[in-house]
Amino acid sequence: MPTPYRPTLDPDAAARVAAFGPPTPIRKRGLQAVRDSLESAPPPEDIPEMADISDTEVTGPGGPIPVRIYRPVAAADPQPVIVHLHGGGLVMGSNHSFEPMARALAAASGAAVVAVDYRLAPENPPPAQFDDALSVINWVAAEHDSLELDHDKIVICGDSAGGGVAAAVALAARGGGGPRLFAQVLLYPGVDRDMAAPSVVNNHDAPMLVHDDIVYLHELADMGAGPPHDIRRVPAYATDLTGLPQAIVVTAELDPIYDWGERYAGRLREAGVQTTLTRYPGIYHGFLMRSEATARGRLAMAETGALLRAKFANPLLAAPATQRRQG
Repeated sequence: MPTPYRPTLDPDAAARVAAFGPPTPIRKRGLQAVRDSLESAPPPEDIPEMADISDTEVTGPGGPIPVRIYRPVAAADPQPVIVHLHGGGLVMGSNHSFEPMARALAAASGAAVVAVDYRLAPENPPPAQFDDALSVINWVAAEHDSLELDHDKIVICGDSAGGGVAAAVALAARGGGGPRLFAQVLLYPGVDRDMAAPSVVNNHDAPMLVHDDIVYLHELADMGAGPPHDIRRVPAYATDLTGLPQAIVVTAELDPIYDWGERYAGRLREAGVQTTLTRYPGIYHGFLMRSEATARGRLAMAETGALLRAKFANPLLAAPATQRRQG
């Protein structure tokens, strides 16, 4: 009888996890300590070079929103653009700590990347993060000429909690709250809250994201937040996914929330949305924050970038207006 398959970390992924020492839940370490550790991590030595990096601010409902624009190449024509929303459970992370990921996305896809320093919870409860993201996507669309960006190739992208916000922005844009989006890229996205999902139940001690971390991050994000079934917070609660932009969904085999992203990808497909879903084996949640650190991360970033390059070179026709319904 064949030996049952048991997921295990790739050797380089296991070495990286071990380098962080014994896992300590975020609740025990304290939010500020985790934030400080994230922001103080040194950048990789081989961080991708950019043709230009600029900082500016976008007017938002809670004040100015810092954004950083990465341009991988100097182009004569308007460039495709990816608006990227970093991970961190909505409570940590910044354009600084996620700069390696933003640069990698730009280098792999050939697109400009607009990284959004959205407000963090619990100081700014949801939907503040959604509001900031939507403000930036609308700004990119309105200012595309002066920014030398392609209005017809605007991509919303997010990893982990940022992936949940990205999915929510795609829903809002379809409903008339934003521009027509070219694509959505959801990287191990926090689109759901189902704590009974098999991947959550079966991976209590998952590397990089133990069960109590998920619970605690939800507790922090929920402080002062609005209605729990608001799709701006939990896109999986949307009942209609028709007419959404084509999607790239990435999940990780050792990630306790991979069921959330894969279920959402399945629902997108059932709604007629062209969707590419890839689960990367042997790897943990958050592996694309430092994609250069593992072979699987380098492959996933290269494949995601290649998919986007192919989509930019072969754009689909716009969805009929009858398909762009309110979510």
